[in-house]
Order: sequence, then C-alpha cells, then structure tokens
Amino acid sequence: MREFDPGEAARVAQAALTLDAGEAAALVGSLSRPPAERRWTALAVDGGVVMASVNTVDPAVGHVDLLAVHPSAQGAGRGRALVRAAEEWLRGQGAREARFAGNPPCYAWPGIDVRYTAAACLAESLGYERYQVAWNMTADLRHADLGVEDDLARLKRAGVSVHGLGGPGDAPAGRERVAAFVEEQWNDRWAWEAVNAAGLHYAERDGRVLGFAAWGARPAWFGPMGTAPDARGLGLGRVLLRRCLAEQRAAGQDHAQIGWVGPLRFYSRAVGARAERVFWLYRRDLA
Repeated sequence: MREFDPGEAARVAQAALTLDAGEAAALVGSLSRPPAERRWTALAVDGGVVMASVNTVDPAVGHVDLLAVHPSAQGAGRGRALVRAAEEWLRGQGAREARFAGNPPCYAWPGIDVRYTAAACLAESLGYERYQVAWNMTADLRHADLGVEDDLARLKRAGVSVHGLGGPGDAPAGRERVAAFVEEQWNDRWAWEAVNAAGLHYAERDGRVLGFAAWGARPAWFGPMGTAPDARGLGLGRVLLRRCLAEQRAAGQDHAQIGWVGPLRFYSRAVGARAERVFWLYRRDLA
C-alpha cells in the first residue's frame, strides 16, 4: 500500500467505474470531505484505490465506500488486496462488520451496482453475503415535463411560498433553517445533505417550513426530499422535485438519478421516472 493521491485516485476511478465515469472525480472528492463524526481512509496500490469509513456514532459497522482498479491492472489480485487492507483498517477502528453499502449521508452508491459484476463476484469470493437490495430511478431530463407555474399559483392562493437556495456557500442561514426542519422531521443525515447539496428548495407557510428537496449532496443525484406529515396532500413534493430537476437540467444534465428510492409510483407519475439501477448490499463479519 502507498500514500493516497487524490488526483491519481480520480483518474483510476474514472477509468474503472464505467457506469459513473463522469462523476468519478467528484465522488473521490466528496468521500474525502465527509461529516465531522466520520473517520475515513484511502489506501492505494499501483492502479488501484479503496476508500473506507466508520461513523463514530456506530463504530461497530465499517464501510467499503469505493473500490476501483484500473482496467489495465485488473486480474492481478489488486482488488482483493485493497479490500483486505480496508478490512484491517476497519478492525483497527473497532468495526466488527464490514459492508459494501452506502454510509449515509456521504456515500457513492447504496451498494454494488449489479452491472459491476466483477465487484459483486469479488465481494462474494471474500465471504460477503448479500443482505438487501436497493434501487435508483432515472428521470430523462431531455423530455420530462418540469413545469410548476400552475402549481405555484395554486400554492400561493393557499398561503404557501416556494424558494430556492444557491450552492452550499450561499445563504447559510437559510440552509441551516431548512436543515433544522429536516433533522427534526427525519434525521441528522438528511440534514447534512440539505446543508451540503448543490441545490436546495423548500416550501413554507406563515414562516414555517413545510417541505424540502435537494440535489447534488451525492454528486449529480437527486435527493433527499420530504414533506411534513401535516402538509401532505398539497402537492408540494411534485413542485419541489420538478424545481430541483429543472435546476439539474440547467446545469447540463440530460438525466438525473433519484437515489435510494422508496416511493416508485410518486416519481413515475411526477416526472415519468423509471426504475433502473439496482444495487446489492453486502456484509461480512470481521471477528
């Protein structure tokens, strides 16, 4: 193993992660800037890199966040050596279990995309067991109807206003206000994503936040989003979703991944999204 070089890691990831090549450098950068309560490492060999992490709030569970071996270096056991080195580091941090699974709020994927077959085979050959399935939906931004004008007029008549905030460095007070709402209604992981998202939209009435949607906390993906229970039925989710996707389209994206999806029907009806990427989540006892 040798010292981690972010630039070299990004180049390796871009070559190896063929389904995510356009986001590879951003993913390496994002995983290198996790929340304060996370310990992480990056280990490298010639032509390969692995990134792993442990949350201090749950140090018993460790995560292999990213594994990439350059195509020219594959087949020589580098991937296996990198995973074993990551496991050894995780043990040293107190982890009793290792997972090929997303470590929210700062993660690359929910698990191993089933189309990265070699990675799934490697995990299974190393004794990891598949324990869960997750999926993304894809919104085609070239053809999706993202209009919200009529909805905004309807909401205004109901006393609801909808707002957008710029990047993470803009309007920090506004972001913190929305993040406080998100943490109260859901959890601190979503709140971190709201603060660190590339785009953040929210709805309010009488000074009270009712719902939010974010994109780009995980580079280029949409999510998370949510509406307070007593504000559901107003159609806020569709408006906030469409505003985020319109912003992603303006940023040059042809498609948007809606990450780690729960309500398939909502996204299908709101923007014609389709279930597409499937991820297998793996784990192994480190004892």
